[in-house]
Amino acid sequence: MTTSDLDGPLLRSVSRSFYLSVRLLPKGVRAPVALAYLLARASDTIADSADLPAPERERHLAAFLAMIRSGTRDGLAEIRDRVRSPHAGENELIAQLERCLAWLEALPDFDRAEIRDVLGKIIRGQTLDVQRPALNTAEELEEYCYLVAGCVGEFWTRICLHHLPRYSRLAPERLLSLASDFGKALQLVNILRDLPADLRSGRRYLPVEAPDFTRWHARAVALLASGREYIRSLRPARVRAGCYLPWELARRTLALLAATNPLETPLRVKVPRAEVRTILCRAVLAAFSDAPLRR
Repeated sequence: MTTSDLDGPLLRSVSRSFYLSVRLLPKGVRAPVALAYLLARASDTIADSADLPAPERERHLAAFLAMIRSGTRDGLAEIRDRVRSPHAGENELIAQLERCLAWLEALPDFDRAEIRDVLGKIIRGQTLDVQRPALNTAEELEEYCYLVAGCVGEFWTRICLHHLPRYSRLAPERLLSLASDFGKALQLVNILRDLPADLRSGRRYLPVEAPDFTRWHARAVALLASGREYIRSLRPARVRAGCYLPWELARRTLALLAATNPLETPLRVKVPRAEVRTILCRAVLAAFSDAPLRR
């Protein structure tokens, strides 16, 4: 298997929507973004291995982070032997971890350091998720959304600022703030959409002290507005299109959730496939125009 197979078929097998965004990216930023996603998806698979007791999952997460940070392979064989997913693509990803880690070591110093930094935050969030089945406060939910997604927006932005001249019309400090909110918005949309499934599995993400669905729906809408400003500031057409896809899918999902509370229907709220195709067409327009962002 070549590296192109890792960021091609393997990436597509674990995320169809993110795969589309990655394929739109300029070549210079595609590799670090794709690899960071694969490593984060692998750690998420470890964290979600419900057949394993929580202490064992925490141990595997710590071992995996040590591999990412230091290049060691201590514990990798046990992860491959013990971690199992109902998703075939995730099982193949776990089987290919040795190659993903080797790819990380072959990247330029800047990209490798950024991936190590963001994976440290992501794995901390996933470890907290294993340790606590329910969130108690609004601050805990905000922290969780930052650790598993807000920091990803910052990572994406730092990678693009490094590799792409004239990436944005905004100052880096403002852009990084918007990027964090954009990432948090996407995670909060996922949480709201998946509330029934998470509750069935024993996880409660809406905090005990503030469980109101409407409040967090409004928070997601507000955070997603930062995503709009972020995309409008970008200059590279391919990156604009790549960012528009998750933004518009999240916006449409929030519209569906506003019409149908996920806790009041047995069906999973999801943007219809035909509408996804329309969004793909709009992404082409968004690459060169703000019109789709004004709708």
